[in-house]
Amino acid sequence: MKKKGVLLVNLGSPESPEPKDVKKYLGEFLMDERVIDVPLWARTLLVKGIILNTRPKASAAAYKKIWWENGSPLIVLSEQLQEKVQEQTEYPIALAMRYGSMTIKKGLQELVDKGVDEVFLIPLYPQFAMATTETILVLAESLRKEHFPNLKIDSLPAFYNNPDYITVLANSIQDDLKDKNYDHLLFSYHGVPERHIRKSDITKSHCTIDGSCCKTPSPAHEFCYRHQCFEVTRLIAEKLNLPDDSYSTSFQSRLGFDPWLLPYTDRTIERLGKSGVKNMAIVTPAFVSDCLETLEEIAMEGEELFHEVGGKEFSTVPCLNTNEDWVALLAQWINAWALEPTEA
Repeated sequence: MKKKGVLLVNLGSPESPEPKDVKKYLGEFLMDERVIDVPLWARTLLVKGIILNTRPKASAAAYKKIWWENGSPLIVLSEQLQEKVQEQTEYPIALAMRYGSMTIKKGLQELVDKGVDEVFLIPLYPQFAMATTETILVLAESLRKEHFPNLKIDSLPAFYNNPDYITVLANSIQDDLKDKNYDHLLFSYHGVPERHIRKSDITKSHCTIDGSCCKTPSPAHEFCYRHQCFEVTRLIAEKLNLPDDSYSTSFQSRLGFDPWLLPYTDRTIERLGKSGVKNMAIVTPAFVSDCLETLEEIAMEGEELFHEVGGKEFSTVPCLNTNEDWVALLAQWINAWALEPTEA
């Protein structure tokens, strides 16, 4: 009988909010060929020649705004999630980050040291993307071949449209907003360059990003981040019976000058504020744990921008974090996987 274990994988974080640690973290993150997908010489010039000489100080200042006494919010929340899920399953659960010191290699080694020879890898991202899920899976397979050749690794597919996940997320949003006054609910997802969508198109022709491709059924949707984001919005709106004019979708955190997914969150906040929306709520369903992008970019910068253009009340819906139903759902997926017969 194989011994089974689980590896939860999230994005990662600098060791501290100091510029030197932020620079080290950004260097690893941005040099990933699936994050900035240009030739190595161009990526090196851009990252090491420009970004790492200009951005770490500003990013460190942003991290300092949201840093908790016990560490990075993303790391702390992920550790709490790991602990709570472990309470609901008998299988050992390790935690790793794609970038930073909590490496995937360390996470796999921790499980192997406990006698595990079959791993359920769970990327903590609802939607598939080159720069999130794919880079985790590719690295994990590379590490398996090089260091753990006898290890079997299964992975959880993107769960953006899983009915149980949608129910958990919808209930979480509804519970948070039940006593809040809002005229418009904005679903803000992390942005990616448009070329990532086309590169992930397994049909090589469907993803035209013209407004209709994401609504037209296609095998491409299995790996289309844009479709999956809009689908989460649609499913949640349907679940919560939101009127068509009371919500919208946008994309945040763009980098560089290439075309990224539209519309942009900051410009959407500005447009809605100027058009008369006085009370806005924002949910960030590309993340399961609150982090820099939710706590600083949205909850601080977004609110400031909304007030500048005439908005009054601005609410941010927390990520699922350690939501009891989310913890229970993860444990349910793990236990169901573990009961599946192991292939010879």
